Amino acid sequence: MSVVRLLVLGAVRQHGRTHGYQVRNDLEFWGAHEWSSAKPGSIYHALKQLAKQGLLLAHEVSPSSAGGPPRTEYEVTRAGEEVYLDLLRDALRRHDQKPDLLTAGVGLIVDLPRQEAIALLRERVARLEEWREEVDRDWTPQTDPAEPGHIGEIMRLWVHNAESGAEWTRGLIGRLEDGAYVMAGEGERSVDVLPEGVANPYA
Repeated sequence: MSVVRLLVLGAVRQHGRTHGYQVRNDLEFWGAHEWSSAKPGSIYHALKQLAKQGLLLAHEVSPSSAGGPPRTEYEVTRAGEEVYLDLLRDALRRHDQKPDLLTAGVGLIVDLPRQEAIALLRERVARLEEWREEVDRDWTPQTDPAEPGHIGEIMRLWVHNAESGAEWTRGLIGRLEDGAYVMAGEGERSVDVLPEGVANPYA
């Protein structure tokens, strides 16, 4: 799964219709250039590829009065909406993805209905618990715990990550069950994107 596709679709979707420079600003505002592969080149490439694949609709708009080439604005198509939500669901339910995908999924989680988000996170907890059991059963020596030497630290790392990941996920589930955040279908909520023309303090 490409984290850039998820982030770009999510950013365009929040605006309804927007241009590449605004998407880049939003992703930098979210810090995505620091914790993911969403750099300027990959963002513009993703916009063009998503449009070519029919997931974004590209509109050529008139150049500004100051001159310059026409600017392209994008909006998410019906197919793009389906792909976006599938990417988002997968980012939340999987236990074995890279940290940037989970980070993006959590950042966009409010685009899902509350009960669906909770169900996906419970699925993630179950997969983490299964993975921890697999490490104990198939990877950890059953006779002499010191047998694998320093390589055993890998198993300890896997177990620690599984346990801490499950604990954090249960905490998020609890907060969602208690009504935290305004989720999809629950009414108006603030949109965490930069208004048009506002300088990005994190760029």
